[in-house]
Amino acid sequence: MSTHSSKNDGGLLSTLQHIQDECGYLPEERLKEVARSLGMSLVDVYGVATFYSAFSFVPRGRHQIKVCLGTACHVRGSSRIRKEIEKRLGIKPGETSEDGEFSLDAVMCLGCCAIGPVVVVDGSYYGHVTTAKLDSILGEIRHEAHAFKGNDA
Repeated sequence: MSTHSSKNDGGLLSTLQHIQDECGYLPEERLKEVARSLGMSLVDVYGVATFYSAFSFVPRGRHQIKVCLGTACHVRGSSRIRKEIEKRLGIKPGETSEDGEFSLDAVMCLGCCAIGPVVVVDGSYYGHVTTAKLDSILGEIRHEAHAFKGNDA
Protein backbone atom coordinates (compact mmCIF):
# COMPACT_ATOMS: atom_id res chain seq x y z
CA MET A 1 0.00 0.00 0.00
CA SER A 2 1.31 3.44 -0.83
CA THR A 3 2.29 5.96 1.83
CA HIS A 4 -0.41 8.25 0.45
CA SER A 5 -3.14 5.79 1.41
CA SER A 6 -1.65 5.08 4.84
CA LYS A 7 -2.16 8.75 5.76
CA ASN A 8 -5.86 8.26 5.08
CA ASP A 9 -6.30 4.86 6.76
CA GLY A 10 -7.75 6.28 10.01
CA GLY A 11 -10.31 8.33 8.11
CA LEU A 12 -10.87 5.46 5.73
CA LEU A 13 -11.58 2.97 8.51
CA SER A 14 -14.07 5.25 10.24
CA THR A 15 -15.74 5.99 6.90
CA LEU A 16 -15.99 2.29 6.03
CA GLN A 17 -17.42 1.55 9.48
CA HIS A 18 -19.99 4.32 9.04
CA ILE A 19 -21.05 2.94 5.63
CA GLN A 20 -21.31 -0.58 7.00
CA ASP A 21 -23.37 0.63 9.96
CA GLU A 22 -25.65 2.54 7.60
CA CYS A 23 -26.02 -0.06 4.82
CA GLY A 24 -25.23 -3.32 6.60
CA TYR A 25 -22.38 -3.94 4.14
CA LEU A 26 -20.00 -2.05 1.83
CA PRO A 27 -21.69 -1.43 -1.53
CA GLU A 28 -19.26 -1.02 -4.44
CA GLU A 29 -20.69 2.34 -5.46
CA ARG A 30 -20.08 3.74 -1.97
CA LEU A 31 -16.49 2.42 -2.03
CA LYS A 32 -15.92 4.25 -5.31
CA GLU A 33 -17.21 7.47 -3.71
CA VAL A 34 -14.87 6.98 -0.74
CA ALA A 35 -11.88 6.42 -3.01
CA ARG A 36 -12.65 9.62 -4.94
CA SER A 37 -13.26 11.71 -1.84
CA LEU A 38 -10.04 10.54 -0.12
CA GLY A 39 -7.95 10.71 -3.29
CA MET A 40 -7.19 6.98 -3.11
CA SER A 41 -7.39 4.24 -5.68
CA LEU A 42 -10.32 1.84 -5.41
CA VAL A 43 -7.75 -0.97 -5.10
CA ASP A 44 -6.31 0.64 -1.96
CA VAL A 45 -9.79 1.09 -0.45
CA TYR A 46 -10.60 -2.57 -1.15
CA GLY A 47 -7.18 -3.55 0.22
CA VAL A 48 -7.97 -1.98 3.58
CA ALA A 49 -11.58 -3.22 3.65
CA THR A 50 -10.64 -6.82 2.84
CA PHE A 51 -7.97 -6.85 5.55
CA TYR A 52 -10.60 -6.50 8.29
CA SER A 53 -13.01 -9.43 8.66
CA ALA A 54 -15.62 -7.13 10.22
CA PHE A 55 -16.38 -5.65 6.80
CA SER A 56 -18.75 -7.36 4.38
CA PHE A 57 -19.23 -6.81 0.66
CA VAL A 58 -22.64 -8.47 0.57
CA PRO A 59 -25.81 -7.51 2.46
CA ARG A 60 -25.88 -9.03 5.94
CA GLY A 61 -28.82 -10.40 7.86
CA ARG A 62 -30.46 -8.59 10.72
CA HIS A 63 -28.99 -11.24 13.04
CA GLN A 64 -25.28 -12.07 12.85
CA ILE A 65 -24.26 -15.57 13.91
CA LYS A 66 -20.59 -16.50 14.35
CA VAL A 67 -19.36 -20.01 15.06
CA CYS A 68 -15.84 -20.44 16.36
CA LEU A 69 -13.83 -23.09 14.52
CA GLY A 70 -10.58 -22.48 16.39
CA THR A 71 -8.70 -25.47 17.76
CA ALA A 72 -10.27 -25.58 21.24
CA CYS A 73 -13.80 -25.21 19.86
CA HIS A 74 -13.12 -27.58 16.98
CA VAL A 75 -12.05 -30.45 19.25
CA ARG A 76 -15.24 -29.87 21.26
CA GLY A 77 -17.50 -30.21 18.22
CA SER A 78 -17.90 -26.74 16.69
CA SER A 79 -17.92 -28.19 13.16
CA ARG A 80 -21.00 -30.20 14.09
CA ILE A 81 -22.59 -27.02 15.49
CA ARG A 82 -21.79 -25.11 12.27
CA LYS A 83 -23.26 -27.87 10.11
CA GLU A 84 -26.43 -27.93 12.21
CA ILE A 85 -26.85 -24.16 11.92
CA GLU A 86 -26.30 -24.42 8.16
CA LYS A 87 -29.00 -27.10 7.97
CA ARG A 88 -31.50 -25.21 10.12
CA LEU A 89 -31.04 -21.84 8.40
CA GLY A 90 -30.29 -23.09 4.90
CA ILE A 91 -27.12 -21.00 4.58
CA LYS A 92 -23.36 -21.54 4.56
CA PRO A 93 -20.73 -19.32 6.22
CA GLY A 94 -20.57 -15.97 4.45
CA GLU A 95 -24.20 -16.21 3.34
CA THR A 96 -27.43 -14.54 4.40
CA SER A 97 -30.79 -16.28 4.64
CA GLU A 98 -33.34 -15.52 1.91
CA ASP A 99 -35.57 -13.65 4.35
CA GLY A 100 -32.65 -11.39 5.32
CA GLU A 101 -32.88 -12.37 8.98
CA PHE A 102 -29.64 -14.35 9.46
CA SER A 103 -26.02 -14.22 8.35
CA LEU A 104 -23.57 -16.96 9.29
CA ASP A 105 -19.81 -16.65 9.68
CA ALA A 106 -17.19 -19.19 10.69
CA VAL A 107 -14.32 -17.57 12.60
CA MET A 108 -11.00 -18.97 13.72
CA CYS A 109 -10.98 -17.75 17.32
CA LEU A 110 -13.24 -15.71 19.57
CA GLY A 111 -10.79 -15.67 22.48
CA CYS A 112 -12.90 -17.62 24.95
CA CYS A 113 -11.53 -21.12 24.45
CA ALA A 114 -12.43 -22.34 27.94
CA ILE A 115 -16.15 -22.24 27.17
CA GLY A 116 -15.99 -23.79 23.69
CA PRO A 117 -17.64 -24.53 21.46
CA VAL A 118 -18.74 -20.91 21.24
CA VAL A 119 -21.44 -19.28 19.15
CA VAL A 120 -21.94 -15.51 19.09
CA VAL A 121 -25.31 -14.10 18.10
CA ASP A 122 -25.60 -10.33 17.71
CA GLY A 123 -22.71 -9.87 20.14
CA SER A 124 -24.06 -12.26 22.82
CA TYR A 125 -21.72 -15.17 23.57
CA TYR A 126 -23.05 -18.69 24.12
CA GLY A 127 -20.62 -21.22 25.57
CA HIS A 128 -20.56 -25.01 25.73
CA VAL A 129 -22.98 -25.03 22.78
CA THR A 130 -24.48 -28.34 21.74
CA THR A 131 -26.88 -29.07 18.90
CA ALA A 132 -29.60 -29.36 21.55
CA LYS A 133 -28.81 -25.85 22.86
CA LEU A 134 -29.24 -24.49 19.33
CA ASP A 135 -33.00 -24.94 19.69
CA SER A 136 -33.18 -22.37 22.47
CA ILE A 137 -30.57 -20.04 20.92
CA LEU A 138 -32.20 -19.94 17.47
CA GLY A 139 -35.70 -20.07 18.97
CA GLU A 140 -34.95 -16.99 21.05
CA ILE A 141 -33.77 -15.10 17.96
CA ARG A 142 -36.75 -16.21 15.88
CA HIS A 143 -39.11 -15.18 18.68
CA GLU A 144 -37.49 -11.72 18.82
CA ALA A 145 -37.66 -11.45 15.02
CA HIS A 146 -41.33 -12.43 15.02
CA ALA A 147 -42.12 -9.95 17.83
CA PHE A 148 -40.20 -7.25 15.93
CA LYS A 149 -42.18 -7.88 12.73
CA GLY A 150 -45.40 -7.94 14.75
CA ASN A 151 -44.64 -4.49 16.13
CA ASP A 152 -44.25 -3.11 12.62
CA ALA A 153 -47.80 -4.01 11.67
